[in-house]
Order: sequence, then structure tokens, then C-alpha cells
Amino acid sequence: MASVAHIPVPRSNTTIPVPTGLFINNQFVPSLDALEPIKVYNPATEEVLCEVTSAGEKDVNRAVAAARTAFKTTWGKNVTGFERSRLLNKLADLMERDQQSLAELECLNNGKPVKVARDFDIGDSVACLRYYAGWADKILGQTIEVDRKTKVAITHPEPIGVCGQIIPWNYPIQMWAWKVAPALAVGCTIVMKPSEITPLTALKLSELVVEAGFPPGVVNTIPSLGSVGGAAISSHPDIDKVAFTGSTITGRRIMEAAAKSNLKKVSLELGGKSPHIVFESADLEQAANWAALGILYNTGQDCTAGSRLYVQDTIYEKFLSLLAVKAKELVIGDGFDEQTGGGPVVSKGQYDRVWGYIESGKKEGARLLIGGEKRSTPGFYVDATIFADVRPDMKIVKEEIFGPVLSVGKFSTEEEVIALANDTTYGLAAGLHSNDAGQCMRVSQALDAGTIWVNQYNMLNNNVPFGGKKQSGIGRELGSQALDEYISTKAVHWNYGEKLEWPL
Repeated sequence: MASVAHIPVPRSNTTIPVPTGLFINNQFVPSLDALEPIKVYNPATEEVLCEVTSAGEKDVNRAVAAARTAFKTTWGKNVTGFERSRLLNKLADLMERDQQSLAELECLNNGKPVKVARDFDIGDSVACLRYYAGWADKILGQTIEVDRKTKVAITHPEPIGVCGQIIPWNYPIQMWAWKVAPALAVGCTIVMKPSEITPLTALKLSELVVEAGFPPGVVNTIPSLGSVGGAAISSHPDIDKVAFTGSTITGRRIMEAAAKSNLKKVSLELGGKSPHIVFESADLEQAANWAALGILYNTGQDCTAGSRLYVQDTIYEKFLSLLAVKAKELVIGDGFDEQTGGGPVVSKGQYDRVWGYIESGKKEGARLLIGGEKRSTPGFYVDATIFADVRPDMKIVKEEIFGPVLSVGKFSTEEEVIALANDTTYGLAAGLHSNDAGQCMRVSQALDAGTIWVNQYNMLNNNVPFGGKKQSGIGRELGSQALDEYISTKAVHWNYGEKLEWPL
């Protein structure tokens, strides 16, 4: 048996026990590869929380073998949709039961405030599991007419098999639920690699997988460095599908490895540099609220962050003043304080990256509206930073920052802002604010992104598909479309009446 770390919870005399081994076949086990353990940090204090076992290639092979055995015996086509639904609902119940402690662990490892993790990330994850539990017994094939006198075709939607799932550090629980729920609903088995930066909640959720009653090998969790575990999953010849959320650069590597190995199916939810537009007819108070949410939610560590804001010239300065007030109102601080709305960025590496972009914005001549000053206290904190009067060629406008840094530019006409908005290699999301219904329809149709928000921003629903265009990825998560990512459709052509004359 692998060891257990006891993580102290601030402001209480309690600890959260977290198994630190690899979760394979419903057991926490040590590594076969004996790699250096992964140090897990608290981004609010910069201190080490614990160490967890790091998986190597032998461990990936062991997890894949466990998943394949389960797929052939106790899961896959061997269990009914009713049973899959029951187990998913049970898992959702257990997550809801442990919502507070999971949120505290998420805060300690990821940095996001407890109330945000509890009420939004975990609350939505519970709903996601229940949504796909509802689908598990409704996976339907078709009977297709070919020739009613002699032939019929029947389609069977079958689980694709063993799925490697690689999730990021910005939403450790929510991305786990987005990947796990549709895969289990259709009957796939899983080898899950959480980010090496935030592995703790995935390990804790693995305990709930056992408690819910899932058979051994259905879900396996292997914390590992991306260059080791992620690479091994992407190139593994016995994995049938890889699902990845993360950077575009890593997505390219995964797609290449998948193609060179066994042409496994790939779905990718990648980066974004999403435009957010405010027209002069908008409700400016509400638009400012949504613009602040769009860049500051999760401390800007969001692939859909509305990091390029375009404001019509007739309201530009007025809106900037309003937005600055809104941004300053968000408390970025102690995640265990219920008044806190934002936490530190996740790691020292991310902290340095964000500050590099802030310094770039200053050097390239953008007007610094608020923020842009480092704190002297411990923790990887970055306060809300807004640059105005940006140009399209600036680094802060072109590249994804993944922090609470907003670039604001002005425009005059609808045609001009559509061109500005679409001038990016990404295509994940976009938003606009206007009280002109015709304009809302025209612009939402013209924006080249997978998700468009009108008079709101960053709001997703479990029953609505989500995914990108261009270099923001391929495939869809959420909604019924996510089920298709884990299904292989078999067509059966049944001849019951035609007699073949031979030779031809």
C-alpha cells in the first residue's frame, strides 16, 4: 500500500488525508519505475504540501492493462446502461457529500477560493456526473431501411475502449468530471493523468470511485510529469482514444504521437485569446460586470478568458473608468475567507510567465490603467491588471497570458471590430454586449469561435456543447456531442432475403 499524506486545513484543527500512490485497479500502489516523487505546493504560501508518487512508462503500461482487462470483463459491453447510470449517480452523491473538504483541498493545491471551488467547480461537476448518468441508458442505435423485402442495416454505438485522459491544473475537479462522466456513461475505461501541479483532488476522487462501487480498472489515476506520463499515454498502442485539455503546443505533440502510434482517436480542448466586445448600445453597468468576470474569474487562468476587450469609441473612456472600479472590487487573497473572489496563480512558473507579459505590455507602450505592481508578501498573487490603448501587434494582445491581465482597445464600426476579433489563430470563445437584436445576431454569426456569449460571458451549461475552432482544438465536450467522442459506431448489414447469383 502507498502512503497517505495528511494535509492541514487552515483555520481548523482538521486535516484531509490524501493517498499519495498511483491508483490502479482500485488500489493505491507504489511506482514500478521509482522516479523522483512530485512535490505539490500551496500557491498561497509557496510551501510544499506533500509529495506524491510519479508514474513512469511501466506504470502507464500497468494502468492501461488494468483498464483493458476491465473493459473486456466487468465494464465495456458487459454492464448495462442502467448500472452505469446508478454508479455515476452514486459517485455524484459522494462528491456532493464531500463538497466542502474537496473544495478545501482544491484551494490548498490550486489556489482558488474555497467558496468558488465548492459552489461553482464542484457543484457543476456533481451536476455534470448526473447529466451523463441520465444519458447512460439512452445510448441509441438506428435501424436503417435498405430494402424492406430483403435487407436491413442496424447501427450499434459501442464504447471506443480504453481512454487516456490528460487534464490541466486550472480546473482540476471540473475537468476531471468533464472527461470521466461521458466516458463512463457509454462504457469506456479510463487512464487519467492529472496535472503534476494539482494532483491531489484527482487522487481523492479516486477513493470515491472505489466507494461508489466501480469495478477495479475502470478508472485509474496516474500523476506524472507531462513529458513522461502524458507522452506514454499519447503514444501507447493499447489506448484507443486520448482526450486532452491544455496548451496548443502540447496538443500538437499529443496529436502527432497518437498518429505515429496507432492512429488513436483524439479530442483536444486547447488555448484561446478570446475577444469580448462592448457596443455603445449595451447596458454598460452589466457589460462591465461581465467583462470583469471574463478576465478575473479563476484569476484569469481560463482558456475562454475574455482577454481582448474591444470597446466602441463613443463610450471608450467612460467604460474604462467603470471597468477599473469593478476590477478593483474583486478581493484576491485568502482562499479560506468567504469574501475572497480570487486566489493566487497556480505556480511559480505561471507567476513568472504572467509578470513577463505585464512587463512586455509596459515596454510596448500600452497604457496601464490598474495593477501592474507586485506584492511584497508570500504567495503567487497577481492583482487585476488592465492595459488600455493596445495595438493588434502587441504581445499581450496576440498571445495567451493565462492570468488576470486584460488588453483593451477601441473600435468605431461593427465591421472593424469583427475583423479585430477574428484576427487570431485561436477560436475557442467570444462575447459581445449590445441591446440591438439585429446587431447581436449579425456579430454572433460573424465571430469565428466555438462558443459565443451575448450579453453575458464565461457561463457554460452541461447540456450545451463546448469546444474550439482553428488552433483552439478539435472535438466537443459537454452536451450529447461529448458522448460521440467516446463512441465507435458499428454498422451491421443484415441480408435476410437476397440470393446472390454466382459467378458475376
